[in-house]
Amino acid sequence: MSYDTIIVGAGPAGLAAGIYAARGALKVLIIEKGGIGGQIATSWEIENYPGSPPNSTGPGLTERMRQQCEEFGVEFANKTYLDSQKTATGFIVETESGKLETRTIIVATGAEPRLIGCKGEQELRGMGVSYCATCDANFFKGLKVAVIGGGDTALEEALYLTKFASEIIIIHRRDELRGAKILQQRIQENEKISMMLDSVVAEINGNGLVESIVVKNVKTGEMTAVPVDGVFVFVGQKPNSEAFVAQLESDTQNYLITDDEMRTNIAGIFAAGDVRRKSLRQVVTATADGAIAAVNVIKYVEELK
Repeated sequence: MSYDTIIVGAGPAGLAAGIYAARGALKVLIIEKGGIGGQIATSWEIENYPGSPPNSTGPGLTERMRQQCEEFGVEFANKTYLDSQKTATGFIVETESGKLETRTIIVATGAEPRLIGCKGEQELRGMGVSYCATCDANFFKGLKVAVIGGGDTALEEALYLTKFASEIIIIHRRDELRGAKILQQRIQENEKISMMLDSVVAEINGNGLVESIVVKNVKTGEMTAVPVDGVFVFVGQKPNSEAFVAQLESDTQNYLITDDEMRTNIAGIFAAGDVRRKSLRQVVTATADGAIAAVNVIKYVEELK
């Protein structure tokens, strides 16, 4: 069976692309090796997506997007993208369960935060463990939180959190922060922020919600229990671009490079959402990317006719 576009990834970017492409009368298939929703499906409260009703959740938001896709005729398949080859009429997409034909491809595989890897992190993700201060800071008004990391992102997010949290502890494995000097200066001048250097988080504890962390000093081995209400992890992010970087242009961190119309260096392949190089990774920018990619796919397909 042949499609006008195959969208790889069923997060907000892929789902938005599916809605727009299907409304443009294209035959659309979304393939996803995991569940629907991407990173936002791990967030149980959403306040900053325009128009979302009170008590919105990540799974709820993306489920509504999926339903919209199906209402417009988008097909879904649980498949793993392996590779693709250019043909005279489009592409052959290889999956672990066979080959598919399509005129275009939209890569919307997203990105994922690098994890600490400590006990309790996965269990309390979305229950006080967060990887996005912009998304979740508002839920920690007047509370005490830990920020893990010492680079620019960690320091920027720690400063952002001071607008909400009553106390922020920065925990970093080295003996000094790595972020820009101006950020370090602002951190040192802010009375809400303290630091635990030469330290890593060994455990995150809580019964349904984060209640405390155990911090290990990497030089002495000393363990310290620290009561906190939230843990914000900023030790890096990685794009889910492994299957594409040999074929598509990417930056030094393997984020795919596109123009403003979401076009990659190969005609007929587009990229949208967190997998591409961009300055802000939020649900609202992912859905915008998906819409732009789909509109340009529609134009591309029309030009092929």
